[in-house]
Amino acid sequence: QVQLVESGGGLVQAGDSLRLSCAASGRTFSSFAMGWFRQAPGKEREFVAAINWSGSSTRYANSVKGRFTISRDNAKNTMYLQMSSLKPEDTAAYYCVADSPSRYGSSRYEDYGYWGQGTQVTVSS
Repeated sequence: QVQLVESGGGLVQAGDSLRLSCAASGRTFSSFAMGWFRQAPGKEREFVAAINWSGSSTRYANSVKGRFTISRDNAKNTMYLQMSSLKPEDTAAYYCVADSPSRYGSSRYEDYGYWGQGTQVTVSS
């Protein structure tokens, strides 16, 4: 029903900014809660940010709060993760996720039924 494709990852230096995009297909995009997870080599997948169906509510992991901003443009069927003041510890594969509105804010990846393929973000020191 929903297909998610991340883009925008790349190699950057510490302190730089980067914006990730998640393009979603499906006519019900606007009704989905969405979010971002990331997974670094040798580490568990961790919650990054979440956004409700309308974009009016957001939630962030403490590790990225104040530096990352999640947003969505339902007209474009796209969700974004604006990352600023990037740190080497932000290096990871970033995945966008989606599920029903009731899943909004969940930090458990198991609660999301749709996942993208991931986009790699590497931050050099």
